[in-house]
Amino acid sequence: MSASQSGQRVGRGRGRRRRATDTPEQLRRLLPRALVVAFLAGGTTAFVAHDKAVKLSIDGDPRTLHTFADDVDELLGDQKLDIGRHDIVAPTPGTDLASGDEIVVRHGRPVMLTLDGQRRQVWTTADTVAGALHQLGVRAEGAYLSAARSQHIARHGLELHVRTERALVFVADGREYHVRTNAATVREALAQAGLALRDRDTTSVPPDSFPRDGQTVSVLRITGTTEVHEQPVPFRTVKRPDPALPRGTEVVVRPGVPGLRRVTYRRDTVNGVRRKPHKVAVETVHRPSPQIIHVGTQALPTSVGGADGLAWQALAQCEAGGRPDAVDASGTYGGLYQFDVGTWHGLGGAGRPQDAPADEQTFRAKKLYVTRGASPWPVCGRKLHG
Repeated sequence: MSASQSGQRVGRGRGRRRRATDTPEQLRRLLPRALVVAFLAGGTTAFVAHDKAVKLSIDGDPRTLHTFADDVDELLGDQKLDIGRHDIVAPTPGTDLASGDEIVVRHGRPVMLTLDGQRRQVWTTADTVAGALHQLGVRAEGAYLSAARSQHIARHGLELHVRTERALVFVADGREYHVRTNAATVREALAQAGLALRDRDTTSVPPDSFPRDGQTVSVLRITGTTEVHEQPVPFRTVKRPDPALPRGTEVVVRPGVPGLRRVTYRRDTVNGVRRKPHKVAVETVHRPSPQIIHVGTQALPTSVGGADGLAWQALAQCEAGGRPDAVDASGTYGGLYQFDVGTWHGLGGAGRPQDAPADEQTFRAKKLYVTRGASPWPVCGRKLHG
């Protein structure tokens, strides 16, 4: 054995002897170092055990990440993802996570959808118009779309007009025309069917209304003539108080004059059938003038000297059957005492005697008696004296 080999063995032997003879104090100093090394080795093992590799897909954009999150909620919070009530998360929040899991997040997008004329707001997690239509169950074959099917729907949403294809039947000129259309109005669908509205033609529903699936629309061919008629306009009556006339007396001081209006009617023929005329215009040719009547408010005396004590009721019964409005067969004499109009006016009466109150007729009969006696009543005059 060589000297060098002998030296190496001797050296190792000395080392073993020194460690064997270490004091308890030296052992106490070495123990914490060993514990720290052991702890670090164990911590690395725990770190590796809790680290998970998961795939997170947000609106179709996937990425792989490492996380210490225990469940989906914690992962979403770590990624600062705010989930709204219209968003979709799969698996559901609260589900435990394991390495290799895939989490899918689809954000809800508002769509202001006008579908066949009906407007409402809906939500979709699709990011294209085509995907939204499929998700909402909207039949898009042959439909009119205000946006391309491939158009992207941003997070803030989209306004979308959809008119689905509908089947309509037009009845015109004795024939039926079947058409499939996504038109916005009946008029537009009518043009697609090769039909046109002429002059005053119209349809059985408003031409600018929305055409419904399965609807039958009649085309109304309208022709017609106009007729003009002149009609009188009645005048109104205005009554005014007049203190110069006895109470109960009415005098026409201005006769009323009727007005005249011109009324235009249209008589239509619809699909060969004549309809009742209807008014289309009214023109006033001249206005009516009101009738003015003065109504007496003056208290009429009843006493006339030299005539108060006579039997006037008996005379009235004999002359007119006691009726103040009585008129003889010739129309010349009227009232209780059968005055003619000239005599009546000469006694201060107004209008016709039969239109005056009974008390006024008796008062004026008394005045006539004072001037002429019973001669105005050659037959019944003797009744005045019983």
